[in-house]
Amino acid sequence: MTIRPRRSVLYMPGSNARALEKAKTLAADGLILDLEDAVAPDAKETARRQVAEAVKAGGFGKREVFIRVNGIDTAWFSEDLEAAASAAPDAILVPKISTPQQLDLIWQQLHELKADSRIRIWAMIETPLAIFNALALAAQAKLPGARLGGFVMGTNDLAKETRARFVPGRAPMLWWLTSCVLAARTYGIDILDGVYNNLGDADGFARECAEGRDLGFDGKTLIHPNQIEPCNAAFSPSSDEVTLARKIIAAFDQPENKGKGVVQVDGRMVELLHAEIARRTVAVADAIEARV
Repeated sequence: MTIRPRRSVLYMPGSNARALEKAKTLAADGLILDLEDAVAPDAKETARRQVAEAVKAGGFGKREVFIRVNGIDTAWFSEDLEAAASAAPDAILVPKISTPQQLDLIWQQLHELKADSRIRIWAMIETPLAIFNALALAAQAKLPGARLGGFVMGTNDLAKETRARFVPGRAPMLWWLTSCVLAARTYGIDILDGVYNNLGDADGFARECAEGRDLGFDGKTLIHPNQIEPCNAAFSPSSDEVTLARKIIAAFDQPENKGKGVVQVDGRMVELLHAEIARRTVAVADAIEARV
């Protein structure tokens, strides 16, 4: 089982050359080099050039590199997409994707640009229509030649579009979040939780990381390097979880248990489905250890 950790994925402003360089030293699993919200209109061209040059130069190690372009309905999109395709990051993150037709348009443009086939497209889910279309959007991952790698929840934009408020536990958003997790899992793509805005509330951030993990997200998007360490901790299997997982795998691997659907581990009855969960837990832990 091959797994790429995506516990912490940090937004970095593409217009800040020092930030792009600093990104190469951070313990985030992924970096989103941003051309959209973090960049003022008069700095878009500079950011586009700096980000493309930084990605081409490399030096990001095992960190997954995303370029977030401006939306498809903006004047900057075509040039952003062309520059991103030329730089060949791991992924291009596109904001405000709401329909499968928008993804089709992006596939066509990347084909015309002869973009490297390894570049994935990640869709930001940040409009009410995107929530209703989540399953249809995720289904694009299974089409021949599709590039869809995952979803990123745009919770700030969802709040703006719906007038929902941010409250502890995010009750107004839970249906949206879980629907998107279900859609992603149905078609085998990863999904990242949205950002936490209050940098001064470390306890609130830790709670929301744990909440996102418990809801089934693969990781969380971040807005400050100080959020990386607690986020990584929340989305990493604990030592106790890994120990138990290894015990479950070992129990099912014993010759006398071959073909059994249920075995006993530490006094608990454990089914084959628990063995599958255990194998993934160990695979995640091994993948995290391999990053260090």
